[in-house]
Amino acid sequence: MSQPNVVFFFTDDQRFDTIHALNNSEIATPNLDQLVVRGTSFVNGYIMGGSCGAVCMPSRAMLHTGRTLYRIERQGQGIPEEHVMLGETLQAAGYTSFGTGKWHNGTQAYARSFNAGAEIFFGGMGDHWNVPACDYDPTGEYRRTPKIDNPGHSNRVTWRLCNHITAGKHSSDLFADATANFIEEQSDDGPFFTYISFMAPHDPRSMPPEFLNMYDPDAIELPENFLPEHPFDNGWMRGRDEVLAGFPRTEQEVRRHIAEYYAMISHLDDAIGRVIAKLTEKGILEDTIIVFAGDNGLAVGQHGLMGKQSVYDHSVHVPLIFAGPGIPQGEKREAFAYLLDIFPTLCDLVGIEIPDTVEGKSLVPALEDPSEPTREYLHFAYEGFHRGIRDGQYKLIEYVVGGKHVQTQLFDLLKDPRETINLADSPEHTEDLVRLRHALRGWQTEYSDTQEQGQSFWDACTF
Repeated sequence: MSQPNVVFFFTDDQRFDTIHALNNSEIATPNLDQLVVRGTSFVNGYIMGGSCGAVCMPSRAMLHTGRTLYRIERQGQGIPEEHVMLGETLQAAGYTSFGTGKWHNGTQAYARSFNAGAEIFFGGMGDHWNVPACDYDPTGEYRRTPKIDNPGHSNRVTWRLCNHITAGKHSSDLFADATANFIEEQSDDGPFFTYISFMAPHDPRSMPPEFLNMYDPDAIELPENFLPEHPFDNGWMRGRDEVLAGFPRTEQEVRRHIAEYYAMISHLDDAIGRVIAKLTEKGILEDTIIVFAGDNGLAVGQHGLMGKQSVYDHSVHVPLIFAGPGIPQGEKREAFAYLLDIFPTLCDLVGIEIPDTVEGKSLVPALEDPSEPTREYLHFAYEGFHRGIRDGQYKLIEYVVGGKHVQTQLFDLLKDPRETINLADSPEHTEDLVRLRHALRGWQTEYSDTQEQGQSFWDACTF
């Protein structure tokens, strides 16, 4: 085969530190552990943040276009034709492009990206055991069907994209089985690209009981940065994700949430294993590039938060692994990587031209040379409330709430990776603060952060 196949596993709300082989002794992820052994892990994989509460929507738009946060259309509800997509780029190079699972960026963008698919979920979240899914439609004209809320009471009708529901089958199994069936049907005529976009481990956290039984909440270790409440108003204290647990947070409730979160990931790992087993059965595993990544992180009790609407590491730091032909095995890379770098990296790995509309950087130089940097800084944003930046040691976060600059945080990530000790007022770190603030200012022009959210943020900052 002249070009390798590509299998891309993409998970929903999976934080960077949720893989056993990458320093989490509490969680069981045997299939992802094997992927770590077979490939290269980018341990500084990040998203840029989010421009809306549904952080996954802009994250996925950035992934599929290779574009930065404020150069996608709005918050990623759709993807305009002038923004070339990963799937359509691979199709143009002769790939069959198959998609299954969650899609949060519009039906027309889906139709451009894939020429095959099954069990497509258009939306942000849903019941894992009753997924409202669509069959693949080559015309891209996915029809809306009515859904009656609270039948017999209000009879309020809402509309959703759906032509069937597979009741009683978990979303992770549904999407993995659809992918395995697609792989089984492939001949040797040409390469394929499969994009498996899981709904897990996003809440509602439910999974087969054998996976939940793997974790005793009383035995779960609380993270060092657990807090009953966030120490100040960050502008998003009562958002949708934050009300999933009570106020103040209790150790018992957070342990339960972490146990359920881990159980969902272990079940997800099992589903991933079945897809990899199908590649092995077909004799094509060694001819296949595998990518594993998460769309954003999740706090689950860290800093007194539950969701992903912040720029702390638990919310913007994600897993990112490449494995397959030409990729070093059992290695890690410290180079800074955004998810939007996956698109150009895959282009380089399969030997096709990177579209001009892509802004991400190929990670192939870093794969070839562990000392090769990709960028000096990583920039982060959340709505009009937070802006952040990190280098190899320090991370700066600035907060604007109610039109006022309310807080500055500076963390030494080498000594304090859980971001618990604020050094912003420390005289010995004044130079670090000034340097990072100057570099943070560059975000506004470098990444076109001039929309209403961004402009109001920068107008409130006097540094």
